[in-house]
Amino acid sequence: MDTTEKVQCLIIGSGPAGYTAAIYAARAGLNPVLYQGIQPGGQLTITTEVENYPGYPDGIQGPDMMVHFEKQAARMGTDIRYGLATKVDFLGAVHKVQIDEEKWIEADAIIISTGASAKWLGIESEQRLNGYGVSACAVCDGFFFKGKEVAIVGAGDTAAEEALYLSKICSQVHMIVRKGEMRASKIMQDRVIKTPNIKIYWYSETDEVLGDKKVEAVRIKNTQTGEKQEIPVSAFFVAIGHHPNSDIFKGFLDMDEAGYIKTIPGTSKTNIEGVFASGDVQDKIYRQAVTAAGSGCIGALDAERYLSAKGI
Repeated sequence: MDTTEKVQCLIIGSGPAGYTAAIYAARAGLNPVLYQGIQPGGQLTITTEVENYPGYPDGIQGPDMMVHFEKQAARMGTDIRYGLATKVDFLGAVHKVQIDEEKWIEADAIIISTGASAKWLGIESEQRLNGYGVSACAVCDGFFFKGKEVAIVGAGDTAAEEALYLSKICSQVHMIVRKGEMRASKIMQDRVIKTPNIKIYWYSETDEVLGDKKVEAVRIKNTQTGEKQEIPVSAFFVAIGHHPNSDIFKGFLDMDEAGYIKTIPGTSKTNIEGVFASGDVQDKIYRQAVTAAGSGCIGALDAERYLSAKGI
């Protein structure tokens, strides 16, 4: 039995980028087929309150927002399917994507919107309290802890930037750094060290996030002495990096050293004609729902123009 299906426009991923691409592609008559991937709705489905997306004056829960995105894409005519892209073949003139290790899809245009996943420490309490004071995005969730004491773990530029951001809205920021130095650039380190309400705990690692229904404290352990201490905080931010969900495209698409797909600046075009990338899989700088949605729009417009120029 032939398990290959031919489609005009294939969208991989179902976060704000994927669904926005679907809305635009469907309205343009590209008959898009969208596969939702391993986490339908993307990272917003593990977010609670979203207050910074335009058009929601009272805020909205992340999962509810993604239901709205999905319904709008479906209403426009998108064929939305469960399924995970497990392999690709972009070598020939026809681009192929394998779904769930069995079925192959051939597509005239492909929009990759597979997103990125936050890296976590891997402790039980971190997942249990995720959305109840534990967050991997200070810019998204810091506002909810205005005037309170918070903790942040990480030592790179992202952690330094987020600590500085939090220092402007929170009374005290407790920064947990595993070694005796940061990986962040010199200028970012200097800014953090000079900020009076950021307290750095060198040679420290997170032992446990404490709290029953919400974050109440963090217990840290000194990696040199083994000494433990509890710091009362209202929130715990993990800033140890993100991993773009781009592994299956390695060897085909140009990527940076961290695995983010490279696009031609100002476009969603990759190094392979007819393959476009949008959202967090190609954006390591902003990583916001609204910027992902905007780049999904760009992906669909680029795909539409590409297909039109090819007469497809």
